[in-house]
Amino acid sequence: MGYMKTTIDIHDELLARAKRHARGAGVPLRAVVEEGLRLVLQASQPAEGYRMPDLGVGDPNGDDPLEAYSWQDLSEVIYGHPQGE
Repeated sequence: MGYMKTTIDIHDELLARAKRHARGAGVPLRAVVEEGLRLVLQASQPAEGYRMPDLGVGDPNGDDPLEAYSWQDLSEVIYGHPQGE
């Protein structure tokens, strides 16, 4: 694993806090900065999308049992009255 030197501008108070944290944790300032960058980059990654579980019943390649019904017929079965009433 390699390291690359870089120069960054950090607010004085933030740098002082980071140095105190590094001293208290017994790690180099570089480790604190690296961990902070890792946390920020990890948090900015898009969350894995939710997948709905397949709760289907019957044969997905079989005949469609609703194919013979019109929308009006289905509406009456679902809502108990013809659509629009």
